[in-house]
Amino acid sequence: MNFDEIIDRKGTHSAKWDMMDKLYNVPAEDGIAMWVADMDFRPPACVQNALQGMLDHGIYGYYGGDTEYRAAICWWMKTRHGWEVDPAAIFTTHGLVNGTALCVDTWTEKGDGVVLFTPVYHAFAKVIKANGRRVVECPLVLENGRYEMDFDNYDALLDGSEKMVILCSPHNPGGRVWSEAELKQVAEFAKTHDLILVSDEIHHDLVMPEAKHIAMANIEGIEDRLVMMTATTKTFNIAGGHSGNVIIPNETLRAEFGAKMMALGISANSFGLEMAEAAYSPEGAEWVDALVAYINGNREIFDAGINSIPGLKSMPLEATYLAWVDFEDTGMSREEFTRRVEEDAKIAANHGPTFGTGGESFMRFNLATPRAYVEQAVERLQKAFADLQ
Repeated sequence: MNFDEIIDRKGTHSAKWDMMDKLYNVPAEDGIAMWVADMDFRPPACVQNALQGMLDHGIYGYYGGDTEYRAAICWWMKTRHGWEVDPAAIFTTHGLVNGTALCVDTWTEKGDGVVLFTPVYHAFAKVIKANGRRVVECPLVLENGRYEMDFDNYDALLDGSEKMVILCSPHNPGGRVWSEAELKQVAEFAKTHDLILVSDEIHHDLVMPEAKHIAMANIEGIEDRLVMMTATTKTFNIAGGHSGNVIIPNETLRAEFGAKMMALGISANSFGLEMAEAAYSPEGAEWVDALVAYINGNREIFDAGINSIPGLKSMPLEATYLAWVDFEDTGMSREEFTRRVEEDAKIAANHGPTFGTGGESFMRFNLATPRAYVEQAVERLQKAFADLQ
């Protein structure tokens, strides 16, 4: 578990490192990739060993007999999240963007509205629009530097054509861990407007020491409309395995989703299943604990450095490894502060507007990288905005 090790990912078909020049004009030779939400760390040895076993066997056929795989998911959710999962409720998709698209396709029709609490993970809106549905934004409110939900105003933003609400829990990009009271409000909102509630909890294992994630499945009275989405991919840095889980407590919804997967001919990737089963283990849990401690250290260094620059604010990170930095108080245009980040500091970071309403003055920085990169990024940003100090 040497998270300080610098692993050169350039030239390895890494979207994060090999695409930053094309997309952000940040040169690969001396740029720092802090955009795509994958980590620059190798997964735990248990995952590597599982893949090595597949390679040693040398036959890569269809995967069958998933009892142990389902049991590993159930064990993880119970021991790490206090959530009892029925093995029969688990569907495996090609990642959770695919899972989101399947949910939209299963329970909405063209022209229907899908509610998002924005700013939020940009792939949601992309999938909704690609399916011919409408994005209905319920903007989050900044209160004392962190996001809050504003249900007093949300009801008026809906017109009755909405069929689904997608919650990002913990929140990406703001890093919020929603409280039990907030989750109950989301549940009531879904019931009031008769919405299917899709809770994307892909970051639920990456929670900082002072915060406590609550699975939406543990909120009472929402089972008849709840769809849970989880994955090993963010937790263990195995996103290339394209494996995610859609977990559906209600049998009617379960049957509808299963029929959609059958109609589209979707089956699981054996490599993703093997890695997930190996990851959801005591050895995997130990690795995650060490990872979160390391990310927490990176967070402290990054926040201290960024918040020392007048006009910049890094939102307090309760979960995920994604820092959400507000440049509004610099007084600069979005083009100017973006230019300084990309051209002067040579850092590729996500542009805030892609996350929807509320993201206009922000950029998102990935902190799941060796500490030397985080320290270097802070130094570069301080230099790029030196005239403010």
